[in-house]
Amino acid sequence: MKIYIAGKITGNENYKKEFKEAEDELIMQGHTVLNPSFMPMGFEETEYHHVNRAMIDICDAICFLPNWTDSKGAHMEMGYALGKRKLIMHSATKYNKK
Repeated sequence: MKIYIAGKITGNENYKKEFKEAEDELIMQGHTVLNPSFMPMGFEETEYHHVNRAMIDICDAICFLPNWTDSKGAHMEMGYALGKRKLIMHSATKYNKK
């Protein structure tokens, strides 16, 4: 499957590591992954949401990280994914906290 990863980015200093761990886990399971944490800096929030919706559109599923409930953007992605009837998954990845 093609899977988009959703989780808390804004205000999360470990987001790149957390998203990468989830990406690696999904790739090991044989999936193709779209990871929005590696988008370039400098866009407006609404522009990121526009690009993220396009990524969700081409995916079969969306995988939510454990911290997704702390993210306004991930809540929007959940609503969008449900409206598009995408498969909803939840990552069991455990983050290595310092």
